Amino acid sequence: MADVDLNDIETRTTAALIRHGAAPWIAAEVARAVRAAESIGNRICGLYYLESYCQQLRTGRVNGTVEPEVTQPRPAAVMVDARMGFAQPAFARGIDRAAAAARDNGVASLAIGHAHTCTSLGYFTEQIARRGLIGLGMTNASPIVAAPGGKTRVIGTNPIAFSVPDGQGGLAMQFDQSTTVVALGKITIAKAAGQPIPLGWALDAEGNPTTDPEAALGGSLVSIGGAKGWGFGLMAELLAAGMTGGVVSRDVKPLKAPDGPPHDLGQYYLLMDPDLSGAFFDRLAQVAEAATMDAGARMPGQGKQSCDPVTVPDALWAQVCDLAG
Repeated sequence: MADVDLNDIETRTTAALIRHGAAPWIAAEVARAVRAAESIGNRICGLYYLESYCQQLRTGRVNGTVEPEVTQPRPAAVMVDARMGFAQPAFARGIDRAAAAARDNGVASLAIGHAHTCTSLGYFTEQIARRGLIGLGMTNASPIVAAPGGKTRVIGTNPIAFSVPDGQGGLAMQFDQSTTVVALGKITIAKAAGQPIPLGWALDAEGNPTTDPEAALGGSLVSIGGAKGWGFGLMAELLAAGMTGGVVSRDVKPLKAPDGPPHDLGQYYLLMDPDLSGAFFDRLAQVAEAATMDAGARMPGQGKQSCDPVTVPDALWAQVCDLAG
C-alpha cells in the first residue's frame, strides 16, 4: 500500500482525464469528486473508476468536452442536459441556480439528464447541505436487481442520498446508500480478490441465495429490507429516469464497460430550505440529542473524518500514474 496525498490524487486524476480527452475544467470537476471519495475511504467511487473514465473518454462512451445545457422551465425546477457528458460538471453548472430557486420558493428540484454515472451520490447532496439547504438525491444504474420473488433484473442498485445542514456551514447528518443490501462494487471487488460474499447479499441466475461473487454477478442483488427496499429502488428509478429524461435501468449497459452506448442516466435532487418552518434546527437538535443519547450511538455520517494522506493499493496507484502519463 502507498500513502498518497489528496492533492497528488487530484492532480494525477486531472492529468489522466485530460490526457484521454477531457477538457481541463471538466477533468477538474471529476477529479474533485475522486479526491472526495478517496478522502473518506469510499474506494468504489474513487480511483477505482479512473481507468473506466479514461477508456470511455477514448471510445466516446462519455463526452469529455461537451458544455452542459441549463434551463429553468418553472421557478422551482432547474434542469441540466449533460449531453452524454460527466455528471459532475453538469451538477456544477446547475447547483447555484437550483439553490437560489430553493431559497426563493422554499423547495426546488435539480434534474440532471443524459449523464454519465455520478458514482458517489452523497458527494452532490453534501454540496447542497453546505449551501445551507437540505439535499435529497437519487439515481439509477445498470440492471442488477430483481423484484422480490423474481429472478429477472429490472432496476439498478439505485442509491439514495440525504444530507442535512447544521446551520453553520457544515453537516448535521448524511447517508448515501444503495437500495440493495450491498453496492455492486463490493461484489466485483470480492470476485477480483477470490473471496466469497456473505449470504444474503445476492441470488444466482436461478434465484437462489449464493456466496459466490461470480454467480452473484450473473444473477441479481437483494433489495435492502426485501419488499421495502424494492419500493425505494422503484421510487429512485421513476424519479431518476422519469423526471430527467434519462433511461430506465434495463436500458443501461454495464457502467464500466470500455465501449458501448453512453450511460444516459439521470440524477434527481430536491433542495429544501430549512428556514421555511422556523423550527427545523430546533427539531434537529432534539432528534440528534435523542439519537446520540446511548454510548456508541450516532447520527448517520457523524464523526466521519477526511484523511490526508490516504492509503492506495500499489497496483492501483501504479495504474493511476500510468494513465496520467
